[in-house]
Amino acid sequence: MARIIETVDVKAPIAAVYNQWTLFEQFPRFMSFVESITQTDDTHTHWKVKIGGAEREFDAEITEQHPEERIAWNSIGGEENHAGVVTFHKISDTETRVTVQLDWEPTGLLEKVGALVGVDDHAIKKDLENFKKLIEEVPAAGTEGWRGDVPR
Repeated sequence: MARIIETVDVKAPIAAVYNQWTLFEQFPRFMSFVESITQTDDTHTHWKVKIGGAEREFDAEITEQHPEERIAWNSIGGEENHAGVVTFHKISDTETRVTVQLDWEPTGLLEKVGALVGVDDHAIKKDLENFKKLIEEVPAAGTEGWRGDVPR
């Protein structure tokens, strides 16, 4: 299993940052490998991604979600095998730290080599920078989101 941990500080209140992250269908706006996400219910999403030229689809289940604290998920079905968690930390009333941990199983030679040389770490870091830019430059970003709670 490959493990990625990346952090970004965003100049926005924690509520806005958390709300934006819960809008899964908008992930293609800042995630480079994501083609589309469809939220099928409060705890399930269907992903279409393109990694190394290969298109893949899989479902993910949100296993834990607590507003302005954390969202954890696992992939279910499909070719992808990953799990992750994103946590939100209030630095001040106007700044939030976002930390993403992603554990995934690279398949195929390209993905395995990419994981070894840190291509996936770089991609996640870039995606978090894109997320930061979205929140900081688009005033309406993060104003709506799902604030339900999914128990452990």
